[in-house]
Amino acid sequence: GMREEELAGGNASGSVVRVGNTVRKPWIDNTPVVQSYLATLRSQGVDAPRPLGRDENGRQSVEFVEGSIALGQLPLDADGLRRVGRMIRRIHDVSETIPIPDPGGWSMLLPADNPNLMCHNDLAPWNLVIGDRWVFIDWDGARPSTRLWDLAYAAQAFGMLYEGEPVEAAASRLRAVVDGYEADTLLRQALPEAMAKRTAAMFDLLRTSNETGLQPWADMHQRGHGEFWGAATEYVTKNQSAWEHALSRSE
Repeated sequence: GMREEELAGGNASGSVVRVGNTVRKPWIDNTPVVQSYLATLRSQGVDAPRPLGRDENGRQSVEFVEGSIALGQLPLDADGLRRVGRMIRRIHDVSETIPIPDPGGWSMLLPADNPNLMCHNDLAPWNLVIGDRWVFIDWDGARPSTRLWDLAYAAQAFGMLYEGEPVEAAASRLRAVVDGYEADTLLRQALPEAMAKRTAAMFDLLRTSNETGLQPWADMHQRGHGEFWGAATEYVTKNQSAWEHALSRSE
């Protein structure tokens, strides 16, 4: 066997190791759906990690993507942010062609209203590898959601809409992501409120998990994620008019 190298990063995925040019992690209930989703995305031109089925130890295997994580390179410049927006748009457009399994059978941490397409649900700087290719990794949370809910989270994360960031700079980054996505007027109008709801939902998940001991969210709350998302919720909510202005088409 080849050497196994522990990979850092994931908060929720159990043991993750690199073996050669592959990543191995636990095979979970929705892994078959995720592997098939990745295969379909790739067949339609989305550069996602190649799904490689099960290994000899029953773990899921996917391609290891070379590069560095975007989280260490923030803030991305306007071109980079537009590129991220285009990537997300392509993922959503292809996902729209994929029939979704009955959402009733899914356990959703942060459910969207009326989910109507498969989504990654964590399109954030900690899941984007930047190298020769730009590739979103860690698709284990893929489940039915909506364009609005998935984009609201990504735009808030890549726009760095959180406490301590100058509002004007954050608004400009937000606009770059959404411009790259080529969001229509309805989506642009819905995003500010959706971002506030999405950050609040994340904060509530951490807070209630801390009260009930639900892992790994309880530990994350203890490690400062709760405080971060609480402040982010307040920031996104109180600056709604700045986001609305940045996303309006009249400029």
